[in-house]
Amino acid sequence: MDQHPVVPVSDTRASLTRSAALASISVALVLGALKLWAVWQTSSTAMLGSLADTALDLVASLATLLAVWVAAHPADDNHRFGHGKAEALSALFQVILIALSASAIAFRAVLRLAEGGETQAAEAGIGVSMVAIVATLGLVAWQRHVVSRTGSVAIQTDSVHYQSDLLLNLAVIVALVLDQYLGFTRADPLFGLGIAAWLLWNAWQASSDAIDHLMDREWPEEQRRAFVERAARHPELAKMHDLRTRTSGTQDFAQFHVDLPAQMTVEEAHDIIERVEEDLLQAFPNTEILIHIDPEGHVDEPGNTLVEADEFKKLKDDE
Repeated sequence: MDQHPVVPVSDTRASLTRSAALASISVALVLGALKLWAVWQTSSTAMLGSLADTALDLVASLATLLAVWVAAHPADDNHRFGHGKAEALSALFQVILIALSASAIAFRAVLRLAEGGETQAAEAGIGVSMVAIVATLGLVAWQRHVVSRTGSVAIQTDSVHYQSDLLLNLAVIVALVLDQYLGFTRADPLFGLGIAAWLLWNAWQASSDAIDHLMDREWPEEQRRAFVERAARHPELAKMHDLRTRTSGTQDFAQFHVDLPAQMTVEEAHDIIERVEEDLLQAFPNTEILIHIDPEGHVDEPGNTLVEADEFKKLKDDE
C-alpha cells in the first residue's frame, strides 16, 4: 500500500522543517558571498548564473521558513482545515522565482554570445564551485531526511533548487575549463544557456506537487483503493460511495457516504461509524475522516459517485 511518510507529532515536525529551512538559508548566504567574489574575479556568465540561482535560493528559503512556520499553526476559527496550503503557496512562489532567474540568465548568455568576451581566473571560479558542491551535498542530505520524516512540500521544492545546484556548479567548472584551458571561448555562454534550460525544467517539475495541493487533487489511485479496501472489511456497511479525498500539507482528508439499515437507531449508527473511523485512522493516520450515513436503498443521482457501489460490494465479496 502506497502511503504518505509517517509524520511525527506537530512540534517535532515544525522543528524538523524549521531546521531544514534555516540550514538552506545559511548555505545560501555563505555560497552567495563566495560566488559574488568569484563573478568579480572571473567575469563568467556561467558563474553569474550560478550566483543568480543562489540569490534566488536565499529568497526562496526565506519564503520556505515563513511557510513552514505558518503551516505549523493549528486550525483556527478562520482556517478550519488548518494552514497546510501555506507550503504549497511557498513552493509555487519558488517556482516563479526559478523561472524568472532562468530567463535572466538566458538573456545574459545570448548577449555574451553576440558580443563576445573572455573569462579569467579559472582557479577562483573552480574553487568556489567545489566548495558549493560539498556544502550543497550536505544540505540536500539533510533536506531529504526531513522530507522523509515530514512529507513537507515546501522543503521538497526547496531541495529541488539545491539538487539542481549540484549539476549547475559542475557546469560552471566545465565551462571555465573549456574556456580558459582548452580555448573554447563560447563554452561559458553556451553553458549559461544550458543552465537556464535546466532551471526552467526544474521549475516545471517542481510546480506539479504545489498545484496538486492547491487544486485539491485526489489521492493517488493506490492510496484511494487501499482506503476503500480497508472500509470494505466492515460487514455493517452495505455500500460506500461519493468518496472524495485531498491533501493539505501533511494532513489528509477523506469523506464518503455509506448505507445503513433505515430502521437502525441514531445511537447504533453512531457506534458503527465510530468503529469504522477508528479502524481507518489506524491505517491512515493524520487523516480527517467525514462519513455521511444514507438509509439503505437510497438512490443517488447518476454520475455523482467516485466509488461505485458495485466496486465496494465486489471488494467485500472477495474477502
